[in-house]
Amino acid sequence: MSFDPATVSLIVATFFIGGVVKGLTGLGLPPVVLGILTITIGIQPAKALILIPTFLTNVLQASSGGHAREIVRGTWPFLLAATAFTASGAFTLQYFEPDLMSSLLGVLLAVYGLLGLFHLRMTIRDGWLHPTGVAFGTANGFLTGLTGSSAVPGVFYLESIGLMRDQLVQSMGILFTLSTVGLAWSLRAQDLLDASLLLMSAIALVPALIGMSVGARIRAAIPEVRFRTVFCVALLALGTYVTVQSVIAS
Repeated sequence: MSFDPATVSLIVATFFIGGVVKGLTGLGLPPVVLGILTITIGIQPAKALILIPTFLTNVLQASSGGHAREIVRGTWPFLLAATAFTASGAFTLQYFEPDLMSSLLGVLLAVYGLLGLFHLRMTIRDGWLHPTGVAFGTANGFLTGLTGSSAVPGVFYLESIGLMRDQLVQSMGILFTLSTVGLAWSLRAQDLLDASLLLMSAIALVPALIGMSVGARIRAAIPEVRFRTVFCVALLALGTYVTVQSVIAS
């Protein structure tokens, strides 16, 4: 696949914006990038472009915070299901309308953000941590394969088990890293990766990292209580954006 200068400029700007959102809230790179690029280059190439920036920014996010061992020990059934079931969504994408799946993703993000703003949130008790984790992980993996975004409903689960701000951000990094590995394997198995897409994906890493650094500095200046509000507003904005972009594309 070839890229003209205008498309390259759009890709660079898109990954920078996505990086800022991700640095601020811990998520947002795939929804922002896919929301813009799907309507310009198509969903499969867009999913390929996010691989390297998503993987490496998530590795950085997953390794920062000092809670990795505790998070993995407490949520490993969820993480395992979320990774394993990514392939099921990717291989069945041909049977679903991509714009419809993206719209569903956007609506779920927006609704959850709205509920959070009104302090209506789900709480999962310890006895249900693993059973609900497997259910949420399975759904998350399937939707990751369909849409390229690993946020729904995994982020809902992670926020519902009582993680603090830095724990939540790091746990999302771990989830997204594992999901990206599953997505990359699925795309490779379907011969949807080529050298030009991987090269452009590597180039897109630079603006994504710069944006992520900017967003992280903003997050560090936000108090813990206010962060929850910012997080919910970001989910609402992302969900609305993805939904609108999907409607336009359709």
